[in-house]
This record gives sequence, C-alpha cells and structure tokens, in this order.
Amino acid sequence: MNIEQLIQEIKQRVAAAHDDILTFFREIVAIPSMDNDIEKVGQRVGQEMVKLGFNKVYVDRFGSIVGKIGDGDKILLYDSHLDTVGIGDPAQWPWDPFTGKVEDGLFYARGALDEKGSTPGMIYGLKIAHDLGLLDGFTAYYLGNIEEWCDGIACQAFVEWERIKPDFVVIGEPTKMQVYRGHKGRVELELVAKGKSAHAASNQLGDNAIYKMVPVIAGIEAMNDKLPSDLFLGQGRITVTRIGSISPSDNAVPDECRIFVDRRVTFGESKEGVIAAVAALIPADKKEDFTIQELIYDTPSHTGAVFLYEKYFPAWAMDEDHPLVQAGQQVVAQLWGRQTPAGKWDFSTNGNYWRGKAGIPSIGFGPGDEIYAHSVNEHVSLAEVVEATQFYALLPKVLRGVRSED
Repeated sequence: MNIEQLIQEIKQRVAAAHDDILTFFREIVAIPSMDNDIEKVGQRVGQEMVKLGFNKVYVDRFGSIVGKIGDGDKILLYDSHLDTVGIGDPAQWPWDPFTGKVEDGLFYARGALDEKGSTPGMIYGLKIAHDLGLLDGFTAYYLGNIEEWCDGIACQAFVEWERIKPDFVVIGEPTKMQVYRGHKGRVELELVAKGKSAHAASNQLGDNAIYKMVPVIAGIEAMNDKLPSDLFLGQGRITVTRIGSISPSDNAVPDECRIFVDRRVTFGESKEGVIAAVAALIPADKKEDFTIQELIYDTPSHTGAVFLYEKYFPAWAMDEDHPLVQAGQQVVAQLWGRQTPAGKWDFSTNGNYWRGKAGIPSIGFGPGDEIYAHSVNEHVSLAEVVEATQFYALLPKVLRGVRSED
C-alpha cells in the first residue's frame, strides 16, 4: 500500500484500540510508582505487552520492564520512565492524585504527563507496526524504567548488563507532540564547610560553618545570570537546592554546613570547568575548610541491584539533518500536516545517557507540555495519548526509508 493508504490503516487501527489504550493508561497511572519503585506498575505494563503478543517480556537486572518485538538487524528502542515524583502535601490535591480526574478532555493525575502518557502509545504503536510489517529490518524494544532520581542510570544498566545497545532511541518525555532533539546537561555537587562547635552562649569560641558558607551561596546566586549560553540549548543555570548543618544541639555553633548544587550546563562547558568555577567562590583563607564532592548515585532499585552512576549528565543535541530527526519530522508532517523546527526540553531526560554519554542517535516525542510536570496541575490530553500511538507506529517505516536515502 502507498503511504496515504498506510497512514489511513494506522489511524484506523489506533482508533479501534482507543478504549484499550486509555483503559491501560488510566490503570498504570493509578498504580503509585514513587521513590524508584516501579515493580507493580512494571508488572501491569508487562501484562499488556504479553497480551499484545510481544516476542519477549521480562524484568531486567536493574528492574526495568522490557518488551521485545521484531527480529531485524537494527535495534530501535522506545524509552519511557515509569517512576514519578511524590505528591507532596496531599492537602494540595483537590482530587485523588492517582485516580485523577478528567476535565475538558484533559487527564489530571500524578505521572499522567511525566511520563506514563507515552507508554501506551509506544507499546500499542510497536504492536501495530509489527502487524503491518513496518518493523522489517528492526528489532524493537520498549524499556520502562526509573529516571526521576537519576536520569540515565537504568539505560546504562540495560546496555551494560543486558548487552543490548540500540541503534536508535525515542524518548517519551512530553514534547507537545513535536520532535525534540536535545537539552542542557547537569552537574550535581555537594559542598561541605567545616567549622568548630561551641556553646551558643559563648559563640566567640566557635567557628560557625554556616557563616563560612554564606559568601559561597551569594557567589552562586550572582553567577547564575553570567553563565555561558548556546543558541539552541540556551543558558546554563546554577541553583542551591538544599542546605543543612550539623550541630551538637540547637544551642551550639554548627561545625558543619552542606549545600547541594544543581548546575545546568550548556554546550562549551565541562564538568571540570564547572567545579573550578564553584571552587573559586570559596574565600582564599577558608579553602582548607571546604570540600567539593562529586556525587555518585548508589541507591538500590526495587530488585536490590546497585548500579553506580556518576551524577554528571552531559548536554546533547542531534543535528537537524540527522536521519532520525528527519524521520521524526516527516512522520509528524505526514500524520498531521505540521512542519515546525525540532525543539528541545528545558529539563533533563534519559537522553543525557543515550546521546550524551553513549552517542546513540536519539529524539524525543510524547504527548503533553513539560511545564506541567511535577505540579499538582500535572495533566495530559487524552486525545494526544491516543494520537501519539500513530507516531510510534509509523516511525520505523519512515526511518527505514530515510536511512536508505541517506
């Protein structure tokens, strides 16, 4: 069949699966999956892939749910994270955060946007692609993973422990139903200032670690608007996100102060340069009292597995003329007649590993607008959740055509 007939067939199959897609979606959102625990939601996702006839469905060593379909030479992987942030103060939610509510075609719930909204479309899209022969030449994987507390970790664990390295990756974070091709990176640091404790009534005998940290915090605030910028990715950012101290009591001078620093990096910046710039904020006469710690993520997954992951997340961007970006753009144009430049996320995704560290060609496509992520107002259009299935189904066919022409 020609491309117009193929698109019509895909749309008809997606329409026929409409109710199943949304029922599945509502069910996985209703399963809490906070604090990296995706065991139960992963089981439900696995059941759906088994029902749809995926060749193989299993939980990998790190705890991601994996579905395999097709048997071609090239590997195409669809990536969505199944964990969510917490709900914060329950009193701020006028509705159940997991059952959610539907209003004007929008579904409001924790994880509906970030990022369970792409999961049904990816899974049903791969099934439709397989049934229509669009996966010829590809082995496709769906990888449902943890990401919120350490983006990229489950992906690197999948590649290294399962020994499966994709040729192409599609990330399902929200993109307003557009193709995205990159985002800024991140360095996470902890600064520790040491002091000397004394009774607060005799504070002149102590050395207050909090006071030592004050000029560093002020310097970080002043640094933010002066950081380098990239025409596509935008300006780097730096934020103190947490501060704490250690003291023998509330009536004693603290002998330790710690701050956590989130540094968003753009192109032209290095981890070493970021650390050096922060170190330069420490007063010269206090440098021996400070340490800067590069952080390693070592929290076990729900399987108990520990994968050590450096908390450095590189900036990345695909060239606009890369075959994968071109394929994604062609799919959007063919399905919906839209032609917009490939965009970028303001936040970070698993792409920092896929493209930033592993160099694997990657794009993003998903329903919803990222600005509502992590908020009580988190929501996604139910129509987009269904329509995204069309993109995931057609992409392998178009990608194969673009590659053959490249």
